[in-house]
Amino acid sequence: MRKITSIWILLLALTLFAFLIGWLKLTNSFFIAILLSTTWLKGQLVADYFMELSQVSLKYRMIPALWLLIVLSLIGVSYYFPATI
Repeated sequence: MRKITSIWILLLALTLFAFLIGWLKLTNSFFIAILLSTTWLKGQLVADYFMELSQVSLKYRMIPALWLLIVLSLIGVSYYFPATI
C-alpha cells in the first residue's frame, strides 16, 4: 500500500473518531483536548503529505503548523472560558 493511501485512511479514521466524540456527546475537557490534538495532527498530515510540505525547509513547514496551533488554542481557550454576555 502506498504511503499516501495509508495517510488518507488515517485521516478517515481520525475524522470518524471526531464524529463519534460528538455523536456520543463526550464533551468534557479531556475529550475536547483529545479532539483538538487530533485536529492538529490531521492538519499536519494534510500539510505534509497532500500539500507536499515535507519536502521543503522547516521554516515553511512551520507556517501552517503554527497557524493551526494558534487557531486551535483559541478554540480551546474559548471552550474552557466561554463568554458570558
